[in-house]
Amino acid sequence: MSSPQQVRDITLESLLSQKKSAIVRRWLDAILETYPADTAKFLKAQKNQFANPVGSMISEGIEGLFEGILNRMDPEKVSPFLDRVIRIRAVQDFTPTQAIAFVFVLKRLIREELGSDIQKHQLSDELLSIESRIDGLALLSFDIYMKCREQVYEIRATEWKNRLFRLLQKTNMIGEIPEEQPDPKDTNIDSLNEVR
Repeated sequence: MSSPQQVRDITLESLLSQKKSAIVRRWLDAILETYPADTAKFLKAQKNQFANPVGSMISEGIEGLFEGILNRMDPEKVSPFLDRVIRIRAVQDFTPTQAIAFVFVLKRLIREELGSDIQKHQLSDELLSIESRIDGLALLSFDIYMKCREQVYEIRATEWKNRLFRLLQKTNMIGEIPEEQPDPKDTNIDSLNEVR
């Protein structure tokens, strides 16, 4: 039987450290299951980071996130790990909710892996603290997602402008733009009246 001192020495963070590999593996599996079946199968099976850069980036990202949660890292230090996962999901066909839902999955996985230990060692307050850190990650995820989507829209808009410009050039609907354009500030009212 455990002594009262041993019970007090057990923390949720120490239990999470012990179960890290199992939780991170399950978290990765849960994320990969959000992809179509064939894609998920490939991402799970292919371990080579060069053949599977997406799976590798997600794996590295969530491992860093898990460490960040355990070590109470500030958002600036955790942000690059979160960016690795979110950036991939932002360019794919995920809604904002689908793109960041993986963060909340970690809460469920922690409860499933450590639920009995949390009860046994009365670690509910520590669980609330961990879950609060996870909620903070979710908020940060949304900010990162929105920045990534803005970049995607800017790239697409620029691409469409360039296509339209090339099309207009090919159809001779637009000529060469003269190098020097008159500066509107230099134009005065008298010269405009003379044109009339």
